[in-house]
Amino acid sequence: MSKQKEQLPLPLFDELITLNANMLDEEGAWETPAYLAQNMVHKFRYYQDAALRFFHYSQATKEFRFRNINHVLFNMATGSGKTDLMAGLILYLYQEQGYQNFLFLVNTNGVLNKTIDNLTNKTSNKYLYQPKIEIDGERIDIQQVPSFPKSQSKNTIYLKLATVQSVASDIFTQKENAMGEEDYARHKVVILGDEAHHYSASTKTEKETEQSWEKAISTILNAREDNRLLEFTATIDLENKKVYDKYKDKVLYRYALDRFIRDEFSKYVKRIQSSNTDVDNMMNVVLLSEYRRRYALEEHGAYIKPVIMFKSQRIEASNVAHEQFNELIDTLTVESLKAFLDRQAQIASEDDSETLALAYEYYRNHEDSLSEIVRDIKRELAPSRIINANDTSQSGILEKGHYEALNSLESPTNLYRVIFAVARLTEGWDVLNLFDIVRLSNDPKTKGTKATTMSEAQLIGRGARYYPFLLNGERSFKRRFEQDGKDSLILETIHYHTINEPQYLKNLVSALDDMNLPTGKDKKNPPFDVEVKSKFKKTDVWKYGKIYYNETIEVSDDYYDSLDKYGVDNKNDVVIPYISALKEVGYKDNKVQADYPNAYNVVLTFDKRFLNKAMNRLSFYHFSNLKKYIPLLNSREDFLGENWLNIYNRTIRVTIPRTMESSTITATEKLNLLERYFVNVAKQIKAGYSKQRGTGKFIGYPIKEYIVNYRKRVPKYDTSNILIDSSPQNVQRYEIKEDYFVYDSAIINLTERQLIDKIAERVSELKEAYSDVYLIRMDENMHRESAKNNKLKLHQFGSGHDKVNLAGFQPDFILYLQNTDYFIQIFIEPKGRNIEEEQWKEDLLLYINEHESEIIFEDETEDVKIKGVKFYTMNDGRRAIHQIGEIALGKEFKGLSL
Repeated sequence: MSKQKEQLPLPLFDELITLNANMLDEEGAWETPAYLAQNMVHKFRYYQDAALRFFHYSQATKEFRFRNINHVLFNMATGSGKTDLMAGLILYLYQEQGYQNFLFLVNTNGVLNKTIDNLTNKTSNKYLYQPKIEIDGERIDIQQVPSFPKSQSKNTIYLKLATVQSVASDIFTQKENAMGEEDYARHKVVILGDEAHHYSASTKTEKETEQSWEKAISTILNAREDNRLLEFTATIDLENKKVYDKYKDKVLYRYALDRFIRDEFSKYVKRIQSSNTDVDNMMNVVLLSEYRRRYALEEHGAYIKPVIMFKSQRIEASNVAHEQFNELIDTLTVESLKAFLDRQAQIASEDDSETLALAYEYYRNHEDSLSEIVRDIKRELAPSRIINANDTSQSGILEKGHYEALNSLESPTNLYRVIFAVARLTEGWDVLNLFDIVRLSNDPKTKGTKATTMSEAQLIGRGARYYPFLLNGERSFKRRFEQDGKDSLILETIHYHTINEPQYLKNLVSALDDMNLPTGKDKKNPPFDVEVKSKFKKTDVWKYGKIYYNETIEVSDDYYDSLDKYGVDNKNDVVIPYISALKEVGYKDNKVQADYPNAYNVVLTFDKRFLNKAMNRLSFYHFSNLKKYIPLLNSREDFLGENWLNIYNRTIRVTIPRTMESSTITATEKLNLLERYFVNVAKQIKAGYSKQRGTGKFIGYPIKEYIVNYRKRVPKYDTSNILIDSSPQNVQRYEIKEDYFVYDSAIINLTERQLIDKIAERVSELKEAYSDVYLIRMDENMHRESAKNNKLKLHQFGSGHDKVNLAGFQPDFILYLQNTDYFIQIFIEPKGRNIEEEQWKEDLLLYINEHESEIIFEDETEDVKIKGVKFYTMNDGRRAIHQIGEIALGKEFKGLSL
């Protein structure tokens, strides 16, 4: 794993972060204008909202009033929606700042055509605005123009979309009807520079041809003081000193690839490394791609069209590969397919691709249908459904001749499935249903140099955009399935099929690491089978035993008529612990008292601006969202009033150390204290709102129907650290042969393993009081094997919970104890982290013990006791094992130290 590079300081971005946190003037209440949501097809994601807000601050606040921030750069990950943000900025700058003239610059004609569709072509499925744009009752017209008119019409936005080459040529060459410097001085202009890293070429070199681009843009920007330049790029080389010096004060917002992936807006990335011939790799990807299509249809009733891209380093090699592919499909027969599958079976090893193995298994299980499958492959991958993007010497894929086809690959009417292209395929291509990229090796003149592999890594990053296919009538722009599960491997993963050459792979992995792009080999990671022991299936517990969970009932919106229904205290004074900017602890963290043993409470003084700012900084409190959780709410002001939060009738106090004067609490700290309070209230409201609530009625579910075999996969990644479990406790599979454990194995971390071992030490003592002693692991993957197991959740019931949370959860273990008189079921939850955040779970487990009188059973004749214990933590710091002894035996276990 490569060491993370130290982040270079970016003064403008850092200043805006501070301003966003500290600002208390009239701009503190600013949020994304409603007219953007009303007039754009896509709703802004949180980071797009933040980028627009930062830009607004740079243009509208008193801190920047005399600085004329006229050149900024948005550094945002590929696929994160930079064009959506540009479209929103156009409307913002028109409405808020009065700009009507926008010059959109790109580096290639292909990207130019795509952007024309995005911003001006109402018939395109890529068009980003609503068909009719209206702001404050006025209809707004967007006109694409070759030059900005001298006389400008009201309610009109003029868009000039051009390549940087053509604009530079116009600036430096006197041409008829061309826009020169004086034309950009007539009316104020906003330049939108897409893929902006190209426009700083002269910053890196001194070539005159490249310098003219940068100089031309600068000429337009400086033609008027109120002209603006907004640049956008996913890749900016800040390691280059000249580039850094130019942009360090211009980077206005950053949203990096690692954050994009962590936010689940991407596919997973897996590498299939092979020493096969190119033709065999082609056959593999054909079978995998067609399997994806069939799997989506047969398992989920979803139609997807997975696209394959074959990538070469040179056009000549790509064209040869295209011919080979056509011949492969043309000569494919049932017999040749069977022979290929047989050959793969003969050379199979544990090191093979897991996903390919699933595809092979599918075809072997459908041997009777192979003639139909072959016909489908010949139809789906026929020459008429292949694009060869190598008939151009330009630098992008979206060039003349293929633009329409390549820019609409997600459309159901677009039948193309395969693309052949050279390594230059990079910018501008935003296809979402690309699932396989095959790096061909039939070009002896090219090798995987560091430059080449970085280009490939960037391509993989582009292909990793999530495909929002329709599932159960809904689209999602975020991942939906369990990581590395079968659904995710096939429908949420892009596979990069690559040559198995050591130096090339070393360079590729290094490039992926540098991008912080998490990938792993699609090998050596089969799911583990976890099976109920056959011996356990012979017992009466298996045949007749039950496990108990409480029933839920539906709740109407009318139930939520006050915040106490959510567990929010709106009557007592608020006490917030003072925490300096250097500390990061929770709202009610007990470390505060430990750090400040002589602490005392003082009244926090503030005005309404602080409340508005604290709420505006949290998207939860945007009224449209707040209304989802509080259906009876009338307005955001109503939320602050006595019917709900009652904030004006309560005193807010802050706990500070004796050594500190209350007058030293700064405005920024006041805001942070209030924000922390509102964050806590938001968590309580979200946790307390549900369409279902638990009851005290417990239902017995037959063990033999609900304790089932299941499979579980442990994800493995070897680049980046985003998807690698940050816990030091690595999950592993352990075989457990002893009879008391009902499964043959468990896939668990060290805390869970330690719990199992400590229970094992007490089995003989428990058997002195109980004929049946069994520990049952309730793995979440067991849910997925049987839909009915979703009933197996424990929910809050009754009243008086310190923190209301109606979501319900499944404790990880059940200790099942039975003798001739009664049966005890003890819920046990091991916990290694997030203890404070999930404290409500432990509270519920203990609530069960303290409120036995509220528990009723479906069959009242059964002598059943339901119990819970404190979280089991490493080395039993909360004494859960002691508590189990007290519950089960009425005394501590023998020899158990205090």
